[in-house]
Amino acid sequence: MDRPEGKTGIIGWGVYIPRYRLKASDIAKLWGFDPTTPSSLGIHEKAVAAVDEDSITMGWYAASSAIKRAGIKPEKIEAVFVGSESKPYAVKPSGTVIGDALGVSRKRLTTDLEFACRAGSEAVRLVVSLVSSGTIGYGLAIGSDTAQANPGDVLEFTASSGAAAFVIGPAEDAAARFEAVVTYVTDTPDFWRREGSKYPMHGEGFTGEPAYFHHITSSVNLLMEETGLRPEDFDYAVFHQPNGKYPLRVASKLGIPKEKVLPGLVTPWIGNTYNASALIGLSKVLEEAKPGQRILVAPFGSGAGSDAMSLIVTDKASARVNEAPTVEDFLSRKTYIDYAEYAKSRHIIWRNWG
Repeated sequence: MDRPEGKTGIIGWGVYIPRYRLKASDIAKLWGFDPTTPSSLGIHEKAVAAVDEDSITMGWYAASSAIKRAGIKPEKIEAVFVGSESKPYAVKPSGTVIGDALGVSRKRLTTDLEFACRAGSEAVRLVVSLVSSGTIGYGLAIGSDTAQANPGDVLEFTASSGAAAFVIGPAEDAAARFEAVVTYVTDTPDFWRREGSKYPMHGEGFTGEPAYFHHITSSVNLLMEETGLRPEDFDYAVFHQPNGKYPLRVASKLGIPKEKVLPGLVTPWIGNTYNASALIGLSKVLEEAKPGQRILVAPFGSGAGSDAMSLIVTDKASARVNEAPTVEDFLSRKTYIDYAEYAKSRHIIWRNWG
């Protein structure tokens, strides 16, 4: 197949997952949920950003790891796109802070993006387009969030913190080259937060079939229709992970066995990191996949839309894995906190200093 995306690939990748973890059982006990609620969501615990961690600091760390794995100088990066729905500033771009902190050339495209949990994937699409057109040589796509949840809402079981970043450049230097990318979007109001509202609202069951499942299956089917690929052609499948059950259900709808999904499924142990969710899963797969294996990636964002991407791993991937901390390193690096510490860390409770 001869598509513009084929000229590009992931040169380096990086992630960041906070050390703090909150057990889902603690949330259920505090708010009086049925004790089986966490297991019904496929969630054991979630990652919690500390008081000195936000989407900028986490995004910077993930991006610095991506640059290390890419083995290029930061000055060669000509675009920085940051996808997040939890920016530290209402008006001030995160990309300028991260770019300068990394030492990226100031002659660069820099933009913050918003599309619920799909903005990080949107960043990937934009960089792929710029590189494939010859507009830039290398670009940086970041997805980073400290997700919010109304205390006592079912969303609190999963809303967590984390970041992922990718240096995207020419296919000949890639650890995984893009084969095809497509997008499917509609106006589906399944999840939203109005200006001035501290916590998001969601449409309960409406977030499932008409939103998550419809958009991901539509984007993946569109990808397969345009490329001639079939479910059996993929060695791995990574989907947006709002909980631990949805990715397995959507895989079943697409005829993809769960064995191809489980290697990239991280939400049960870190929660839903929103814009980093599918991208952390992709990073984990890149750290174990073999040359020639094909990866399906389908992030999702409420509102609503899904990207479907096909990547083929190259023989350059394995040599870059240990150039920066791996997803497994972050999964095993954890300190448990109680709900009170979580509430303090995430500013659910405030101290009046007078």
